[in-house]
Amino acid sequence: MSLWLLLVLPFAASVLAALLPANARNLESTLAAVVALWCTLQSALLFPEIAAGQVLQAELVWMPQLGLNPSVRLDGFAWMFCMLVFGIGTLVVLYARYYMSPSDPVPRFFSFLLAFMGAMAGVVVSGNTIQLAFFWELTSLFSFLLIGYWHHRRDARRGARMALTVTAAGGLALLGAMLMLGHIVGSYSLDATLAAGEQVRTHALYPAVLALVLLAAFTKSAQFPFHFWLPNAMAAPTPVSSYLHSATMVKAGVFLLARLWPVLGGTEPWLWWVGGIGVATLLLGGFIAMFQRDLKGVLAYSTISHLGLITLLLGLNSELATVAAVFHIMNHATFKASLFMAAGIVDHESGTRDMQRLSGLRHAMPITATLATVASAAMAGVPLLNGFLSKEMFFSETVFLDASPLVAISLPVAATVAGMFSVAYSLRLTVSVFFGPLASDLPRQPHEPRRWMRVPVELLVAICLLVGMFPQWAIGPILATAAQPVVGGHLPAYSLSLWHGPNAALTMSAIAMAGGIFLYWGLLRSHTQRHTRLWQDRLDASRVFHALLTLATHGARSARRMLSTRRLQWQMRWLVVTSFLAAALPLWSARTHWGERALLPPSFTLTVLWLVGGACAIAAAWQAKFHRLAALILVGGTGLCVSLTFLWFSAPDLALTQFAVEFVTTVLILLGLRWLPRRDETLRAARAEQLRTRARRVSDGFIASICGLGMAWLAYALMSRDFTHGTATYFLEQALPQGGGSNVVNVMLVDFRGFDTFGEIVVLGIVACTVYALLRRFRPARETMDLPPQQRLLPADLQTDLLNPRHASDTAVGYLMVPAVLARLLLPFSALIAVHLFLRGHDQPGGGFVAGLVLSLGLIVQYLVSGAAWVEAHVRVLPERWMAAGLLCALFTGLGALYFGYPFLTSHMLQLQLPWLGELHLASALFFDIGVALLVVGATLLILTAIAHQSVRSHRFHAHLLAERQPAAAQGGQG
Repeated sequence: MSLWLLLVLPFAASVLAALLPANARNLESTLAAVVALWCTLQSALLFPEIAAGQVLQAELVWMPQLGLNPSVRLDGFAWMFCMLVFGIGTLVVLYARYYMSPSDPVPRFFSFLLAFMGAMAGVVVSGNTIQLAFFWELTSLFSFLLIGYWHHRRDARRGARMALTVTAAGGLALLGAMLMLGHIVGSYSLDATLAAGEQVRTHALYPAVLALVLLAAFTKSAQFPFHFWLPNAMAAPTPVSSYLHSATMVKAGVFLLARLWPVLGGTEPWLWWVGGIGVATLLLGGFIAMFQRDLKGVLAYSTISHLGLITLLLGLNSELATVAAVFHIMNHATFKASLFMAAGIVDHESGTRDMQRLSGLRHAMPITATLATVASAAMAGVPLLNGFLSKEMFFSETVFLDASPLVAISLPVAATVAGMFSVAYSLRLTVSVFFGPLASDLPRQPHEPRRWMRVPVELLVAICLLVGMFPQWAIGPILATAAQPVVGGHLPAYSLSLWHGPNAALTMSAIAMAGGIFLYWGLLRSHTQRHTRLWQDRLDASRVFHALLTLATHGARSARRMLSTRRLQWQMRWLVVTSFLAAALPLWSARTHWGERALLPPSFTLTVLWLVGGACAIAAAWQAKFHRLAALILVGGTGLCVSLTFLWFSAPDLALTQFAVEFVTTVLILLGLRWLPRRDETLRAARAEQLRTRARRVSDGFIASICGLGMAWLAYALMSRDFTHGTATYFLEQALPQGGGSNVVNVMLVDFRGFDTFGEIVVLGIVACTVYALLRRFRPARETMDLPPQQRLLPADLQTDLLNPRHASDTAVGYLMVPAVLARLLLPFSALIAVHLFLRGHDQPGGGFVAGLVLSLGLIVQYLVSGAAWVEAHVRVLPERWMAAGLLCALFTGLGALYFGYPFLTSHMLQLQLPWLGELHLASALFFDIGVALLVVGATLLILTAIAHQSVRSHRFHAHLLAERQPAAAQGGQG
């Protein structure tokens, strides 16, 4: 249970933090700190089991047939990342408490931060590869919200969009890679994937999988050429930058490379792609970092460079290099988090991050200056600090790499040059900012921050010192535990001693140190601004990104102008033709043919029924030119023939549902017709318009005929096949013993295919909310607003009749003369029939869907005859609550099965012996069916009330216009 809490608790706290008041900054930060600290301590308490070689796992049975069981898996490598995510997250929360301004929306900040913490934890502890891809995209989403936290700033919005575009594209690539890996391995389990390395590397899909995984990792970890998004993310608050760039977000990419190293590593493509991109990123990031003016800009590009170092180590196909990569992940997290926090303190207390304005801050901030100097020295790889140890291991691996002569020579040189860059920009961070005379033109008078704001930096710097001076004691067991799963379970021999004697790595360190000092001295004497312009003009990859984004935007607009139209008929034509081709091409390629079942003799009754239905359809198309209401009634006649056809073929459930759907949609369309403008008789009489209309109707008729004949052919091909074996007989045979019901259709909907039904009711709810949202801003045509309120519920054709009483049709008069009392009596009867259909649905025709429709019919008639005001005055209609209750009921039914250890929505039967009633069979699917019924009622009524309330709004708006016009008219008369 504790493993699941590591994943669930941050998300739960995120929701709670969002609900707290804006002025409760202490409460919100305390909540975030308590959650992060609890997760840190809980992870630390699991170390003895993890160090003993155990892999802790917990799994929920969701959809085992598809391999989509959510699982939590904690080995040494995941444990190490959990400590980074939660431990540094705790320090960031403490730091943010004093960094954030009281005027900032703090609940939103801590809510996003906790959600991001949960998403990152989900990435590192996922035991299912699809689940890992899901949380991977969540990190992109919540980082977008955190980077754009100060959304009033243009740079924040721009940086957030850029980060989301790049990393979300990589997440899509990761999903494709995970699906391919699941296909190769035969499972989405991470354990099975890690154990199938040889099988994956020898598979024909290995190059594609490798390319997609590397695309995901490189975009997330800001590797060349995707490095440009990371500096633009500096617009985020400094606590966010410290967290994203040290322990989370950008570390997710190298986590993925290390996690899949046993599966994808060890090949030539891995060496050249991962190692090559790592070298390029290492050098490019370090070079650009030397010319930055912004403190956070230097740290951003140094992060890019160090991420390139880790990527290069993982790409060397060496177990010892992989151990060094894991070690540097931990070291980089500590000194980089402390440096970002120190930069935030400088900005917070002096009012600027411009390094050309900052100097001599050690006089005003001696403690902060000391902490930043130590952390910068760790980043530069100074001895007795943690960065020195992993840097030495990195240098050793580049020297002793077994590769071609060109690589064997160039790689140590590149590593040494990168070390020089690291020393140079580390000196810029310290000497340029904290030494020299104290700056006098700062926006604020600099001083030390509040004590607790500096505590996180002190703790992180203390870790840098402890690991650097006592590595075997401070980090040795943790490094061995974290690296063992990455290298496949067998650790190579390595030493964490401070002194290995004179060797090549020590020589490279000395050269890098001396060269870095000389390079920094040269930068002081050169024109830094000129190099900055060179980088901005020639090395700024974000220019390419914006050019591609602009090109894609223009291309999308051009495609929209070519293919899109505001006319609904053309949109429907594209949808129908596309759907037809999507269905026809697979059938054509598979050479689908008719079956060999014997045909039944033709039925005169069925023939007449379909002649009537076809005549109604043709007449509806013809009548639509003259009278929309008549066309709608004729379409209803076709629907009735379809319902009777279902009855003829012994499908009473379908017939009952079809009939209810026909009634509901007819009434809703009837209400919607009133917003359509009346026909322009002069335009209809134009010769050119007649020709265009006739051509359009001919083409529409051709498309409809082809699609209809295709569906008829497909239905005939299916019905003429032998169904003695297959899915149909399975459901017929297993509906009663496994589903507890003899109504096969209903058992399939709420049991066998319950997850599909759950998705369908969610979509139905979304559609209802969308219709409601669209109609909130809709304003009807002017001619409709001129009608009295009771006539606005009529279709446009009837409105025309009522505006001309001499020509009013009998239909219009009868429409208004329906006795309201008869319609009101229909409501209790419809409710009674709905309950009857619901209770009998598991064994007889009925069920929650049709019951919800029938109950909706009773309420729809009330709106239609009595109006929305009368209904809501006598019946408390709250469709949103109906929908929410339905979704929750269906969801908790499925979660109840999970609670008892069964797959989601697994049905169970309960046998009850009740007095007088006797034996009663109660299925858990009953509660799921209740949810379906409630949501159907709520969705239908939400759409209905949205349409009905438009009449009330239109009437009020019309009255407001009259009130404005009457005084003006009176004044004009007086004049």
